[in-house]
Amino acid sequence: MELRQLRYFVAVAEQGGFGRAAEQLGIVPSAVSQQIARLERAWGVGLFERTTRRVRLSAAGERMLPEARAVLAAADRTVRVAADITAGDDGMLRIGGVHGPRDRLGRALALLAVSAPRLQVRLQRLPVADRLAAVRAGELDAALVRAVPGAAGLELLPLWSDPLHVALPQGHPLSAEPSLDLARLAGLPLRLAPRPDNPYFHDLISDACRSAGAMPPAGPPFAGLQATLTAIGTAHEPSWTVFYEVHGLPSIPRVVLRPLAGLRVTTSLAVRPGPPDPALRHLLAALHGVEPETAPTRTPPPD
Repeated sequence: MELRQLRYFVAVAEQGGFGRAAEQLGIVPSAVSQQIARLERAWGVGLFERTTRRVRLSAAGERMLPEARAVLAAADRTVRVAADITAGDDGMLRIGGVHGPRDRLGRALALLAVSAPRLQVRLQRLPVADRLAAVRAGELDAALVRAVPGAAGLELLPLWSDPLHVALPQGHPLSAEPSLDLARLAGLPLRLAPRPDNPYFHDLISDACRSAGAMPPAGPPFAGLQATLTAIGTAHEPSWTVFYEVHGLPSIPRVVLRPLAGLRVTTSLAVRPGPPDPALRHLLAALHGVEPETAPTRTPPPD
């Protein structure tokens, strides 16, 4: 069975004859008759009762007509969906995500839902190395990554550049400064995650310290933002850490937050090399359409 045979069958049924169906289809009547005969042989039923004066549906033809129409409608719908996928208006986007300030990714996906409402998104949270590997392997179409300067075999498209924040004990002489640079912090122990835990951010901070000629002594390792800030506020020996905003700036007793001058962290979209397909262009437009929201640095009140 071929789709064209179904189309010929429906055309003959609707036009009431082979000649009129052939005229509608733009082919010769003999071609229509031959294909209908082949369809009848394939199905083992006679679809039309033929006389010298007219052609009409048989009982079997009446039963098969709605089925043929349903198959043709499904085929036409499939063609339309394929065209929409080619245009980037339909399909599935598989994205590796990161948390960002004030749910920036969520707001971008809301914009995407407006610009391409039939485009589905499957969001996966993976460690950054796994995210990049999944894009290389074609298991993800794109992945958001933070502080990654380059990735072999992939292209990084910069999206957002966000400030970094310093946390240090309230009452420390540097806490009176409105902002801080790395040179001023060089003498204070730095709580930084071990490189295997967050290699790209670790390298960003370490390289920036070396460039500033200000390598601070190592403090206790960074052990999660909440725990690290609490330790900074309660430890007898002063120390500091640096972080980027994810769920808003925290408020921790006896801890002061200050902007870090001269250094920012970049979020990029990792994709395979080459021009992005239409669905990725929709995604990029939505990601670029999200305006960064800024929040003032808060100094927690003393207990």
